[in-house]
Amino acid sequence: MNDVARSLALFVLAALTEIGGAWLVWQGVREHRGWVFVGAGVVVLGVYGFVATLQPDAHFGRILAAYGGVFVAGSLAWGMVMDGFRPDRYDVTGAVVCLLGVAVIMYAPRPV
Repeated sequence: MNDVARSLALFVLAALTEIGGAWLVWQGVREHRGWVFVGAGVVVLGVYGFVATLQPDAHFGRILAAYGGVFVAGSLAWGMVMDGFRPDRYDVTGAVVCLLGVAVIMYAPRPV
C-alpha cells in the first residue's frame, strides 16, 4: 500500500475511533445510557491516540491539523448514519472546504 492510501485509511480509522468514542461518551451522559457507554468511549478515544501515531508523515502538527478536516466531515457523516442528522448545504460546503484543506496540508508536493 502506498503512503497516500495508507494515510487515507489511517485518517478513516482515526475518525471512527475518535468520533465513535466521543459518541459513546455522549450516549452515556446525554442519553443516560450509563457508565458502560462512557467507559467504552474513553477506551475507544484512547485507541484514537495510538492510531494517529501510525501516519507515515512524521510531523505531529501537520497530522493533527489535517485530521481536523477529516474530523469535521466524519462527524457530519457519523451524525447522518447514527442519529439521522440531515446536513444542510452549508454543512456540506464546510466539510468539502475542510477536506480540500486536508488534501493541501497532507498531499501537496513538497521538496524532499
